[in-house]
Amino acid sequence: MSTELRRLRNYIDGEFRDAADGGTTEVVNPATGEAYATAPLSREADVDAAMAAAAAAFPAWRDQTPAERQKALLKIADAFEERAEELIAAEVENTGKPTGLTRSEEIPPMVDQIRFFAGAARMLEGRSAGEYMEGLTSIVRREPIGVCAQVAPWNYPMMMAVWKFAPALAAGNTVVLKPSDTTPASTVLIADIIGGIVPKGVFNVVCGDRDTGRAMVEHPTPAMASITGSVRAGMSVAESASKDLKRVHLELGGKAPVVVFEDTDIAKAVEDISVAGFFNAGQDCTAATRVLVQESIHDEFVTALAKAAAETKTGQPDDEDVLYGPLNNPNQLKQVSGFIERLPAHAKVEAGGKQVGDKGYFYAPTVVSGLKQDDEIIQNEVFGPVITVQSFTDEAQAVEWANGVDYALASSVWTKDHGRAMRMSKVLDFGCVWINTHIPLVAEMPHGGFKKSGYGKDLSGYGFEDYTRIKHVMTSLDA
Repeated sequence: MSTELRRLRNYIDGEFRDAADGGTTEVVNPATGEAYATAPLSREADVDAAMAAAAAAFPAWRDQTPAERQKALLKIADAFEERAEELIAAEVENTGKPTGLTRSEEIPPMVDQIRFFAGAARMLEGRSAGEYMEGLTSIVRREPIGVCAQVAPWNYPMMMAVWKFAPALAAGNTVVLKPSDTTPASTVLIADIIGGIVPKGVFNVVCGDRDTGRAMVEHPTPAMASITGSVRAGMSVAESASKDLKRVHLELGGKAPVVVFEDTDIAKAVEDISVAGFFNAGQDCTAATRVLVQESIHDEFVTALAKAAAETKTGQPDDEDVLYGPLNNPNQLKQVSGFIERLPAHAKVEAGGKQVGDKGYFYAPTVVSGLKQDDEIIQNEVFGPVITVQSFTDEAQAVEWANGVDYALASSVWTKDHGRAMRMSKVLDFGCVWINTHIPLVAEMPHGGFKKSGYGKDLSGYGFEDYTRIKHVMTSLDA
């Protein structure tokens, strides 16, 4: 007997709606490989309706005082806490992540981030007013941009939704947000939560595929397009947005170097790096997946890392012993498997390197050594539970190889030498450099990269400012 699939719906102008033409897609739980819901396959009519609602709501939301917007965001944060178990259940069904880790590692930072941006709403800053020309006073206004078209990814659908809507709403913008077509459930639930707190039209959710996202970016209404996704998707968004000069905010791929020097505490480094590399099945653009180890400790490090991988467990969400769940979808499983299948002859799989089980999209914790700088798996983002290891001779070679990729989002340095750590933090060409740790994020500090990792910042005051525009007002003192 077939089970009826749950019906997810768009949220537009304060109400839940099906796609205008009735189109739907099935949503699959990656831990089981089975469909559990349908979601709207939105097209131009749905995007038009959402943009019109956001545009109509913008003037009143813009004109609310920062204190009023702060109050709304604080209510949203409280509601996230109150409905945490619903959010966790939706996200686990979305992604197959371990339930316990979703509860401990995602809900608290999400709530904290919303509250941070609630405070940021009242911290709009600019230059002091002054007479920079005789008889004239200049004032700088920082204003919201307008309607923001936002596209969230499937690796952290719930948290990335927060990173997008919280600064946008805090600054006085209105939002049309599209979740990934594979992970819409938690975003639809977020719409239900936010919809009871902000005026209709301020926050809208449109479900769909890449064509839906393209229609949002190409739509004439938004003043800004923000996407977290692949480099290919980001380049497409930048190209589309350039046609009418929309602002663009891009957080794209990563290939984080993890530079381990010979004076490092190997046991501690292996423990931390393995967690930072395998967490969320390596589906994190800051994941510690490209390790460079000084040659004198290379063999010992690889042995320890392979042992840690063998002891790391993946499995179903309700298993309390697992570190991570499945890859998100069959295409991602195929991509990760393909990297391993295409390894050059000089590479060695030290651990893992295979799919786990016959249900869902699970992949074993994998360590690959013996790699060269120009190997495909070094140069391209795997986005899976795969850690590569290279052996370097000295600091100069470590820097050359660390910087020798197209990505520039995050990195880390492992050493007891303070001077070396400071030198490395200066020359590593990445938006974040961690020292003797890897992957912690806080709401107060910016997250974003350079090169093909995109531009713009998430989190922090810098991320908040990205959702504002600057206006110069000059007045005559003689009037």
